[in-house]
Parts: sequence; structure tokens; C-alpha cells
Amino acid sequence: VLQSTKMTPAELKRELAIALYQQGKLSLGKAREVAGISLREFLALLTERRIPISYDVAEYEQDLETLKALGRL
Repeated sequence: VLQSTKMTPAELKRELAIALYQQGKLSLGKAREVAGISLREFLALLTERRIPISYDVAEYEQDLETLKALGRL
């Protein structure tokens, strides 16, 4: 796949993460992890491609729990 697309492994991971996020198969956080980039960078990629960012209540609650566990709330 890498040879035929002339993509680097990092580029392929980003494309896969974006596609899976767009299809609703990965959350924003998981897609960012798969892409191997920061949340800010992933959000910039989505914005550049005009892909809507979805952030539901379950993700919000998960983020709150993470912040509590880290002692930041």
C-alpha cells in the first residue's frame, strides 16, 4: 500500500485516522492517537478538510473523568 500510494507510514496513519473518524468509527481522541499527532494538529487537519468535529456528551464525560483522575479538576 505504501509503495502504490507513495505515502509514508505516518501519512497513511493520518489518512486512516481521518477516514475512521469521519465514518464515526473512532472518537476524536482515539483518531488522534492513531494519527500519532497532537489534538491541536488533528483538529487542524479536520478543519483544513472541512470535516465536522463531533464531540458528544459521552466524550465530554470521559474527558471530565480523565481530568479528575489527573487532579486537574
